[in-house]
Amino acid sequence: MEYFGLTMKFPVSMLTDFVTTKLSADELGDLLTMAGFELEGIEEVNGEAVLDIKVVSNRGDGLSVRGLAREVLAKDRASAPTAHYDAANQGFRAELSGIPLDTPGTRIRIDSKACDRFSCLIIEGFDPSIQAPEWMTSRLIKAGMRSISLLVDLTNYVMLELGQPLHAYDLDKLEGERIIVREAVAGEKITTLNGDEHELQPGQLMICDASRPVGVAGVMGGLDTEVSETTTRCLLEGAHFDGLSVRKTRKQLGLNTDASYRFERSVDPELVMTAMGRFAQLMREIAPNAQLVSIEEVVESVEPKRTVSLSFAKATAWLGMEITPENGADYLRRLGFGVEGHEPVQVTVPMWRPDIVREIDLVEELGRVHGYENIPAWLPAGSTPQGGVWEELHEEDRIIHRLAALGLTQCMSHSLRPASPLAAGDESQRVGPRNPGSPELAYLRDSVLPCLAEVAQRADSKDLGLFELGRVFATGSGGRREWKQLGILLSGLIQPLNRQKDTPPEADFFALKTIVADLADHLGVEFTYVQGADGRLHKGRQARLMVGGTAVGVMGQIHPELAEELRLPANTQLAEVDLELLLAQPSSRSLSRSVSRNPAVRRDLAILIDQSVPYATLESTLREAVGETLESIWLFDVFQGANIPEGKHSLGVALQLRKLGGNFTDEEANQVRDRAVAAIATLGATIR
Repeated sequence: MEYFGLTMKFPVSMLTDFVTTKLSADELGDLLTMAGFELEGIEEVNGEAVLDIKVVSNRGDGLSVRGLAREVLAKDRASAPTAHYDAANQGFRAELSGIPLDTPGTRIRIDSKACDRFSCLIIEGFDPSIQAPEWMTSRLIKAGMRSISLLVDLTNYVMLELGQPLHAYDLDKLEGERIIVREAVAGEKITTLNGDEHELQPGQLMICDASRPVGVAGVMGGLDTEVSETTTRCLLEGAHFDGLSVRKTRKQLGLNTDASYRFERSVDPELVMTAMGRFAQLMREIAPNAQLVSIEEVVESVEPKRTVSLSFAKATAWLGMEITPENGADYLRRLGFGVEGHEPVQVTVPMWRPDIVREIDLVEELGRVHGYENIPAWLPAGSTPQGGVWEELHEEDRIIHRLAALGLTQCMSHSLRPASPLAAGDESQRVGPRNPGSPELAYLRDSVLPCLAEVAQRADSKDLGLFELGRVFATGSGGRREWKQLGILLSGLIQPLNRQKDTPPEADFFALKTIVADLADHLGVEFTYVQGADGRLHKGRQARLMVGGTAVGVMGQIHPELAEELRLPANTQLAEVDLELLLAQPSSRSLSRSVSRNPAVRRDLAILIDQSVPYATLESTLREAVGETLESIWLFDVFQGANIPEGKHSLGVALQLRKLGGNFTDEEANQVRDRAVAAIATLGATIR
């Protein structure tokens, strides 16, 4: 069968087997489109309209004519179910009633949790010369299938009608004439119906006879047991498999079939015996001399049906159009839901609708059946809140804008990553998909530093200032955790080379510290720096970033061995900050402050101080001494040399002062300066 994306093709005559309707093919296409099954196109094949319908991935019930007929019945009040539709709803029990039942386990054994139901119908005395009738082959061809043989055509036709994949095995080719559903063993091989030989891997679900795999569960049968022109005895398989298991095996083996297409998008587990009954009905009509010897069903587990509470009053409010309890209950019953009780009602979800889990999902069902086009239009009413981002997102925007203003370039990388020596934790703490598409997508990142390193590796220049703000993931004793992290990478020259003989500074620990400290000041927090022990960074050139007693990050020069392994410059500087921890710290920054209209004055200090005194300590002392009139402070000169005692240096510090509501006089500015000089004397500093 041909599919283009997630679509299904079928002739209109197959739909009218299930529902009586006066709608034309175009009208049916419009109806299904408004029901959520978009019409891709209508073509005429041998004089009949064939609909090509797009089916969303969580609506596996739409991959059958019966499922789409249910949608027509729900939306078109003038339509009515046929006797064939009613027989399908009853599971074709009348067709199965005359077939002897084998004790479960006679021919079937299930050894994997990926299969919860398996049934088989034994057929003997089959005449392989009998071909499918013209009406059936014509419909299959219109749906994009080809006619092969009666047994194969019957399985395809039932799958197209009901959505349940079936498979026929030549019983004489099955060793032990029995089926074992199990996972493959390393070293086993199977040749599938398309003639390709596959070497199997443990974990792949197989259909086996007494000694070997004879089919890939939910995907494709094996060549050694296929039915042929000599088949007179047949075992018909009907089963329900876990969709994730089918998808994993199908991708590993490079196969893509009609059966896997359906199992991956959900198949009703209760369809197995219904499809067996429909097959038996068609077999009796077409090959009446064939003997339906016995049928067996093994059920490993039964998933309980879900019940969801629904308020029609809420549905009316949420949809913006009135849904009366009578109409709402009728819509749901036409879709196959059970409705009991009074407002709010209890809705029993059918097994073919795994996408329905919450009340809002049921409201969506009411809306699409009642018709979204019936939602009345009116102008918006009520208050309009102030626009823009707030709280954490606002702070993140401020961080991004500040780092960009400092000359850094923002990066955005994919969360799925390969293993990296710059990862924050060990392998036991990593989180990743169960079935990664490739080694390059094996893990969710636990640090943004590997992402920045990859960008730096690919960059044309080694003069880089990069940052990334993104989510990281890890697992530990407290379970899985997801949080936001900021990463910074510096390398090469800090400033561009403007003149030939310029010697601009290169990125080093102190350049990175300047950026980190500026960001902290911008956020209204103050970092203290303590010796770090991060194995990714140079042992003697790193620091932990502390706010109070909380460690919020780490910064430093990359470890030389990692720099060589990752082909990064040896002077590459890295910083990693836990944004959630950082933003959770109390801020000293005022949310608002008055703007002074008065001019500022500046006083410069040439301070002679021991080199052992951190500049951060000096600046903090000056800020405290000057008080609120200090608008800004910056270091503009560092001098060592003649007339400077050993172990000391001279620091040029500028104080910019501004008063609110008045001008600074020279005397007032000098008084502030004197307070600053007195304060730094406690640090052993003097004025030159």
